[in-house]
Amino acid sequence: MSRILVLGSRGQVGYELRRTMAPLGDVVGLDFPDIDLSDLSNAVKAVEDSKADIVCNAAAWTQVDKAEDEIEGCRRMNAGLPRALAEACKKRGALLVHYSTDYVYEGNGTHARTENEPTNPLSVYGLTKLEGDQAIADADCRHLIFRLQWVYGARGNNFLRTMRKLFRERESLTVVDDQVGSPTWSRAIAEATAQAVTISGREGQKGVYHMSGPGFVSWHGFATAIRELDPAQDELVVKSIATVSSNAYPAKAARPLNSRLNCDKLERDFGLRLSDWRTQLEQVLEP
Repeated sequence: MSRILVLGSRGQVGYELRRTMAPLGDVVGLDFPDIDLSDLSNAVKAVEDSKADIVCNAAAWTQVDKAEDEIEGCRRMNAGLPRALAEACKKRGALLVHYSTDYVYEGNGTHARTENEPTNPLSVYGLTKLEGDQAIADADCRHLIFRLQWVYGARGNNFLRTMRKLFRERESLTVVDDQVGSPTWSRAIAEATAQAVTISGREGQKGVYHMSGPGFVSWHGFATAIRELDPAQDELVVKSIATVSSNAYPAKAARPLNSRLNCDKLERDFGLRLSDWRTQLEQVLEP
């Protein structure tokens, strides 16, 4: 049985990983306040002390707008932490599983990007996540990097939970309709990760993979589907969800308008294909 270390174990994906990785070995989960991962020596020590065979890094700086003002703190978590973990895993011969983002791309056009297309992040957050990806590749440890998008779940701070709360408080809402992607359930990510790790251990795949479900929708379309599928319809007071462009919500950090990711490589190398975004949403909202 493998020894598995999950960092960021209280986050959306990390929480689910503790369950999905359990059949593969002994899982140790660490997160703030038990460990301060902004001190990179703590991360290295955690890898060494756990004697991990597999390290899943689900920790990151995710405050996209705040990153524009706190660049070094964001870079430490999104680039420095992956680099430190990659070097520690290289030394141990351990597999590093790391989560990246669609924000490494500029998000123009309407096509679904493949893993080998040029990157051009629009924000500090996207740039530092890309630096983390590159640091792992440079360290040349065994690694799987999964680029995610629009992650949500039944716990934590995410679009699903925000919308369900607002639907019970406001009669009218406006949601942007010019950003398009594929909402991805944290549990689906964790389950696919466990399968990919198993297959990689047997067949040796490594590298960067996109991980999301087929089909795309705008944030407005996603909000509309959440309202439609909410199992407690009698609690909702919302009557209208209007569309609006991203320009109506000025933000310090630019967001990609096109977050479409091509996941054919994941299917080709691992035989994995996540359910489409609506099916995932139906599963999350099952009463």
